[in-house]
Amino acid sequence: MRAFTYERPADVAAAMQAASQPGASFIAGGTNLLDLMKIDVEQPTHLVDISRLPLREVGETPDGGLRIGALVSNTDIAADPRVRRRYPVLAMALLNGASGQLRNQATAAGNLLQRTRCPYFYDVAMPCNKRQPGSGCAALAGFNRMHAILGASQVCIAVHPSDMAVAMAALHAEVEVQTPAGLSRKVPIAELHRLPGQNPERDTTLARGELITAIFLPPPPAGRQTYRKVRDRASFAFALVSVAAIVDAADGKIRDARLALGGVAHKPWVPKEAERELVGAAADASSYEAAARAATREARTYPYNEFKVPLTERLIARTIGELATGG
Repeated sequence: MRAFTYERPADVAAAMQAASQPGASFIAGGTNLLDLMKIDVEQPTHLVDISRLPLREVGETPDGGLRIGALVSNTDIAADPRVRRRYPVLAMALLNGASGQLRNQATAAGNLLQRTRCPYFYDVAMPCNKRQPGSGCAALAGFNRMHAILGASQVCIAVHPSDMAVAMAALHAEVEVQTPAGLSRKVPIAELHRLPGQNPERDTTLARGELITAIFLPPPPAGRQTYRKVRDRASFAFALVSVAAIVDAADGKIRDARLALGGVAHKPWVPKEAERELVGAAADASSYEAAARAATREARTYPYNEFKVPLTERLIARTIGELATGG
């Protein structure tokens, strides 16, 4: 590990100032950053420890939603009675991620900002445009079983690893961001993460030095919610494909549907066309299957991940069907 300096600011303003110096990075739980530092993927020269800032509260909002502080642990979010009762899709997603020990340490904002687990990104001996722009993408011709089928580019086919972010996308959450100028702004979760395009080294739309201070959940939507994750083993594994689904159905019709997919793109993927197919459709197998096909219509596969298309379609259709019929 390379040498670095360290400080622990007392408040958000001091943290923003400390992070403005070249080579500085925020650290909270450290469950991703420290691993990347050990293998020389991340090379910060100064760590700004924000773990003691007063950002660990979950509170009600005036409109009936929740405000989750950026430093609330994944365990505490999943265990919060309000989350379990009103946003079960979020609790399910969190409990499907990592291990109990990691969930105890990992923070809400850190979960959103974790970096891809593409093995070529982690291997500094291999070319990777995300790690070293312009070096190439070893995954394109490599073992790309875990990689993207939607929204990828010819410079990067990595996927975003967060389960929580997928549930947040289905819930239409917003992220509160503090800027170095001392201003605060809200970013819809759908606009936080980027597709790779020609700049895959940029995971999010955050500017340098900006700090996530909270996540806002709107009032819970009508209907049933669930999170389903397909992976190679039952625990401590990233998604091959996952779906966060919220379906409101009655009298044999689907009144509203929200979907978000994980394991298929550089960001949580919201299949808008599939959602449109479902609204007003009959609650039957043909509607679920049509929506599932719409979700993968623009898929592009690579030698080892063709299976993700039928897997995604079956997962969507089965999940919607169970929610629409009371499962």
